[in-house]
Amino acid sequence: MGAGELTRGTRSTGLEGTQQQPGSAVTASGRISVAQMYEPSGPSGPFSTRQLARLDEALTLASRETGLDFSIYLGELGDDSRAQAESLHTRLGDSADNAVLIAVSPGQRVIEVVTGTEAMYRLPDRGAKLAVMSMVASFKEGDLIGGLVSGLRMMADQAGSDPRG
Repeated sequence: MGAGELTRGTRSTGLEGTQQQPGSAVTASGRISVAQMYEPSGPSGPFSTRQLARLDEALTLASRETGLDFSIYLGELGDDSRAQAESLHTRLGDSADNAVLIAVSPGQRVIEVVTGTEAMYRLPDRGAKLAVMSMVASFKEGDLIGGLVSGLRMMADQAGSDPRG
């Protein structure tokens, strides 16, 4: 190889024997700086971005149609699942009276529906039980998002339109 000749895959860097890859450069100090593609990680939870958007839309529509504040909790509920679900419901603060919480613990195979003092008049136990049965059927088929969306729709239908608007 003569002076000033390059072989394929090498670049004249002033550093003998140094191979450079595309997107790399030698800095003035002699260090090699390499650019890499940034690939953002997806959601770290059990749902894809599309599934989360679908769930968010179902929550928004149910709340808008009924005037009730629907919430979903997905996770462990402990030994006394009902008490834990009621505790989560009270954390909703001032809106708890007009709220419906659907608490699902897939690992425990438990679903708890907690309604506030005002919401219980609009969503009777029978309507909530029918929605839970629908959710369970979807969950058994492995469709967690479909079950939650279906349950929300059924509960919104049972509660009816917002009487204030």
